[in-house]
Amino acid sequence: MSSLPKVLSKFPFVCLLLCTSALAQESSAKPADTTQPSENAAAAKSEEKPALPFLIQLLETHVRFESNGDSRKEVHTIVKINELAGARQFSRLGFDYNRAFQQVEIPLVKISHANGGTSEILPSAITDAPNPAVQDFPAYHDVRVKSVRILGLQDGDTIEYRVITTTTKHPLAPDFWLEHTFDRSGQVTEEVYELDLPAELQVRQKISKETPASSVDNSQSNPKRTIYGWNLFSKNFTAEAHRQGQQDPDLVLTTFRTWGDIQVRLGFNLSYAIVTPELKTRAKQLTQFAKNSVDAIRFLYDHVSTQIRTVDLPLSATGYTIRDPVEVLSSKYATEEEKCALLSLLISTLADDSFTESRLVFVAGLSESELPRPTLFAHAVVVVLVSNRERDIWLDPSVEVAPFGMIPAQLRGRNTLGVSPEDHISLKTIPLTLPFAPFQKAEIGAAISTDGSLKAEVKYLMRGDNELLLREAFRQAPKERWKEVAGLLALSDGFRGTITNVTASDPMATKEPFTVEYEITQAKFVDWSKKPVRIPALLPQIALPDAPGKTAGKIELGTPLDVQTSLKLQLPEGTTVQTPAATSVARDYATFASKYDGHLNTVTASRHINFVMREIPAERAADYNAFLRAVQNDQAQVIVLLPPSAAATTAP
Repeated sequence: MSSLPKVLSKFPFVCLLLCTSALAQESSAKPADTTQPSENAAAAKSEEKPALPFLIQLLETHVRFESNGDSRKEVHTIVKINELAGARQFSRLGFDYNRAFQQVEIPLVKISHANGGTSEILPSAITDAPNPAVQDFPAYHDVRVKSVRILGLQDGDTIEYRVITTTTKHPLAPDFWLEHTFDRSGQVTEEVYELDLPAELQVRQKISKETPASSVDNSQSNPKRTIYGWNLFSKNFTAEAHRQGQQDPDLVLTTFRTWGDIQVRLGFNLSYAIVTPELKTRAKQLTQFAKNSVDAIRFLYDHVSTQIRTVDLPLSATGYTIRDPVEVLSSKYATEEEKCALLSLLISTLADDSFTESRLVFVAGLSESELPRPTLFAHAVVVVLVSNRERDIWLDPSVEVAPFGMIPAQLRGRNTLGVSPEDHISLKTIPLTLPFAPFQKAEIGAAISTDGSLKAEVKYLMRGDNELLLREAFRQAPKERWKEVAGLLALSDGFRGTITNVTASDPMATKEPFTVEYEITQAKFVDWSKKPVRIPALLPQIALPDAPGKTAGKIELGTPLDVQTSLKLQLPEGTTVQTPAATSVARDYATFASKYDGHLNTVTASRHINFVMREIPAERAADYNAFLRAVQNDQAQVIVLLPPSAAATTAP
């Protein structure tokens, strides 16, 4: 439960590629004014102009829960604007809610101006509209944002506002839960937090030792309530805490006793036990050309994944409820949990003994140390328990461009919780490996002209995690911006130049590997007047995990991956070529081999690395360092060229 206003930001599609290479493995204050007459005056000026664009002088939150699960949350905030960037950030406040079971009131928004005087925001400045993510999807217009527009903020102004959110008859009531993390950014001077609970309820809670409650009131004057209070100041936290923040919440509470309680409650909300004749007919139509049960599951997955648009909402936005699967089919849009529920139900209509069941499961951080609560759910997926296969089939239809059986890398290896109301607790772990062998191939056909310019055609063919990233990037980008995506891909592989003629296979056609092709040109790539000319092998750089430190644990190599790169380079006739030596190193966890050859005016080169293991023990660090150095040294080798005139001069 956040106490700060929502900050709306949408990253452009190209940001997806800034943190990954197509051939990579997973893995200030202003200076003092010297014209001031004294150091004290300089210090005073520094205090007048803080480095932060804004400072929250007070963040006060009161949360009250009732025995039936209803709640009331009131937030009182006072913000000092220090510079224009802070004014822009607070020019619009937005608060998310679901009007099906929540209400948001904003009784106070007051501005105290730096030059004197105050002003209050009129009711007309407050708007209530569907969340931008659901604007085009009427079924979710209960998911809303109440916003306040604040104009004319200046340096030195102070904003004070109150926001009250009431929740009534939540779909998971009477149970409730809460998480809160106290601010460690240094932007909040004082934080007051009060939690008011019914005394008769057995509420499980966990409070960080670093931030114990400063007061607990369960006196006889109010025997039916227990009130916890915190009053924290920014100066209470160390500089290290400000830098690193907090990984886990400071305060967690829940009325769910076990994960089984959550499973049963969610099961009734999310499961449809009755397969209607309409669903059976639709499933039969979609699978009429299937050759076997797995093929039929593939047809159903492809339809739900690609033909029903995913509405990007958090799992909790709809209160963990879903629409009728027939309605989802007809509307052709759904949340991720609705798509999973629909797919699971369609698969269950297949009368086949080759699989036992299909179910919707939530990916969750399940452990004995964690209190059971829905906020730990990260994603919804489908698992099909197949009796005649070595492994179950895991499906994520919400991604839309994921190949059949592929779960994104950040979810693999995590536990899941099934939500069947009549079933026992089902904890299954998503396999770390993919159901197919991941690979990446890059072929470069290049030519260097007599004026030293370079022109190259680059083609990628890939299957695996980077394939999924590229499919998503090209799907989100309009074709006129594909050059930007290809440009980032080229930069990540060490290529520089002008990108043209970008093509890619259909991102939604996931049955075949994904392909990307582009042309790149670079004027004055070489200067033939320099004799000899040295150029790198024009191959994508292969990124490996860094060598571990002395105190490192296991060495993480990432998902096993086979990477092959090849080059065919044409040179002006008569050019003399000296190619570097080949390299070959083999370990049980990875192999690497390179080959270089020059014949007449043609250079060929290739590198092949195959990661076999996901990780190796720390005691093999020296061996891995040697392997890493061998690969890096090979990639640092250059090809030596003598232009035709120089070759003729030096000939015997």
